Amino acid sequence: MKPEILAAPETKRGALQLDAVSPEGQFSGYATLFGQVDLGRDRVERGAFQKSLRQRTAKQIRMLFQHDPCAPIGTWSEVREDANGLFVKGQIVTDTARGREVLSLMRAGAIDGLSIGFRTQKSRTDRKSGVRSILEADLWEISIVTFPMLPQARVAQVKGQSLSPENRLAAAALNLHLTAAAWRLKAR
Repeated sequence: MKPEILAAPETKRGALQLDAVSPEGQFSGYATLFGQVDLGRDRVERGAFQKSLRQRTAKQIRMLFQHDPCAPIGTWSEVREDANGLFVKGQIVTDTARGREVLSLMRAGAIDGLSIGFRTQKSRTDRKSGVRSILEADLWEISIVTFPMLPQARVAQVKGQSLSPENRLAAAALNLHLTAAAWRLKAR
C-alpha cells in the first residue's frame, strides 16, 4: 500500500475591506471576494468554503501573521460566506508583544491585507484564459499580511480616521511594483 501524499496548503492574498480597528484590536472585513481574479490567476467562487466551514468553527481557523504558523496573533469570532465573499470578524491578542505590534501597524496603515491559507479540493482551469476557479477549498488559516494578492485589498479606515489618498495611492503603487517583480521571478 502506497503512503498518501498530501499537497502543501495554498495561500491566497485576498481582498480586505477593513472598516475600522477598535482600540481593543477587534476588526472585520473580507478575506477574499468571490468572482475576482487575483494576480495569481485564481478566482474563488461562491460556495467554495461552505463544506469547510461546516466542518471547522471560526475559532478553529487560525489567525496568523504573514502565514507564519509560529506567529498566531489572534482569533476569529466569525468566518462566513455572504454575497460578496468570505466575511471575517476577529480579535488581535494585545497581551502579546507581536499582537500589540501588528495592531499598531494596522492602525498606522502599514499592514492592511488579509490572505487565506487553504487546500484546494475542487477546481477547474479555463484553457483559454488560464484562470483557475476554486470551487471547493479546505480553509485552514487567514493571515494579516503586508501585500495582499488583490491590489484593492486596502484598509479604508483605522480607528475612525480615513487614510489619506496619498497613502492609499503609495501603498497600491508599491504593491503593484512588488507583485510585478514576483511575477517576473515566477516566469523564469
